[in-house]
Amino acid sequence: MQNRLPKVAEWIERFPKGIALVLGLIAACAYPPLHLWPLGLAALAGFVWLIHRAPNWRAALARGWVFGWAHLTLANNWIATAFTYQAEMPAALGWAAVPLLCIYLAWYPAFAALAAHLLARRAPLWAFGLVLAGTWIITEALRGWVFTGYPWPPVGLMLLSGWDAPGLALLLPWLGTYALSGLAMMIAAGLLWALVERRWLAFSGIALLTGTGMLADPLAERASSATRYTLVQPLIPQDEINDGSKYEEQFQRIARLTAKGRDTSRLVLWPESAVPDYLEDGYPERYYLQMTVRGDPAYARERIGRVIGPQSTLLTGVVNLDIGTRPDGTRGAVSARNSVLALNGAGEITAHYAKAHLVPYGEYLPMKPLLEPLGLARLVAGTIDYDPGPGPRTLDLGKHGKAGIQICYEIVFSGHVADRTNRPDYIFNPSNDGWFGRWGPPQHLAQARMRAIEEGLPVLRSTTTGISAVIDANGVVRGHVAGGKAGAIHGRIPAAKPPTLFAQLGHALTLAWAALLLALGLGLPRWLARRAQQG
Repeated sequence: MQNRLPKVAEWIERFPKGIALVLGLIAACAYPPLHLWPLGLAALAGFVWLIHRAPNWRAALARGWVFGWAHLTLANNWIATAFTYQAEMPAALGWAAVPLLCIYLAWYPAFAALAAHLLARRAPLWAFGLVLAGTWIITEALRGWVFTGYPWPPVGLMLLSGWDAPGLALLLPWLGTYALSGLAMMIAAGLLWALVERRWLAFSGIALLTGTGMLADPLAERASSATRYTLVQPLIPQDEINDGSKYEEQFQRIARLTAKGRDTSRLVLWPESAVPDYLEDGYPERYYLQMTVRGDPAYARERIGRVIGPQSTLLTGVVNLDIGTRPDGTRGAVSARNSVLALNGAGEITAHYAKAHLVPYGEYLPMKPLLEPLGLARLVAGTIDYDPGPGPRTLDLGKHGKAGIQICYEIVFSGHVADRTNRPDYIFNPSNDGWFGRWGPPQHLAQARMRAIEEGLPVLRSTTTGISAVIDANGVVRGHVAGGKAGAIHGRIPAAKPPTLFAQLGHALTLAWAALLLALGLGLPRWLARRAQQG
């Protein structure tokens, strides 16, 4: 292999960490909004080469860490934009917060590289690629779980194609998100092996199969259920979310967008942060006077009922409070819940869901006693702590079906978006993406599409500023409202599929794929060597 090493690769090996950094940046360009997936696969191939050629475990660990830090920092640059919409901390801190966060996140690709080096450093390149794919699956799954998890973005996201052609992500029902990342690593390693060994037929075959898979349309029928919906994107800019002088104007805007179809039986979907009013009864009067037009939660509910119509059900994002005795002895809010309420046409609350996966540094401040004295604060306005809900729940809305709810970034957590014991007909994903700049919203939408394919369930996303979308169970976007626009989508909810293999097995399937790849990568070379000796 050394004799066949291209001159460019010899040059690369002189500056491994610098090249790892560049490759990491290129890999991030494979994600939305750029979605340059061929460059992403090429960058992964370069990463496989760097780890395979690492002279020792320290070099493998360092190269993996630098690659991970660069590609996760660029991919998550949208986080910095969120700091411009709060007043507690300097906005410029966001540009330091992202690379600082990725100092931690980069250890997961680093450990994948280290484990592959320790297990298969002497293996042929093709076998090393299988082992690295297996270790990557495990460490990426850990990144989505440890310390409440942060899986954004998985490497497999680069295999999700255009809105009408989900690409190789159509394999998600049989792989799951993290095993799809392993597939991306295998494709890159296969292309690299064929190139280095000058197996041009194999190289062409892998490239052709990958390209065909990325461009193919799903063949399944585009069936719809009987349930009608109206999905609203009201265009509430982030700098107006907490502006009390804008509340009535915002309500009238969302009411106008909801009006069409008022006399029909339908499901109406409003986004997170759509209703500033407290809709539950029983709070101290001062909270209602601050937040509602007339200081009356019953009135607020009734006028919402009039807007949606007598036969409709509304799912909308709200903030609910938990009232109790505070440390100063007064009665008031002791915690809050980021929630979705279901209301009928009479303005009655029929069901509710509380967000389970809160955003660290967004809705709560981890290690608060340590970080608060340093001047750090959460990004969401207010001082009341948010409490998490119990996890995925299915709301039975009667004639409007069974709704699974995932608020905002909950939708990015593979395997944790649907109640396994009470499977919903669809998933409602209300969100406020106005925080997230140019890169965040398309990445968020892409990961919602992955959940739809993975679970075999349609996903309906209603956001404040975009991108709102109706996604069928194949990950195809059937309708959308672009970012920066106000609008509504009307139609029938796409039909769900039978439970997928992943929906039935969850991350047991993920671990099975990782184990299989590790077994093949470690066992096949030995088996082939024994066969050669016997021959």
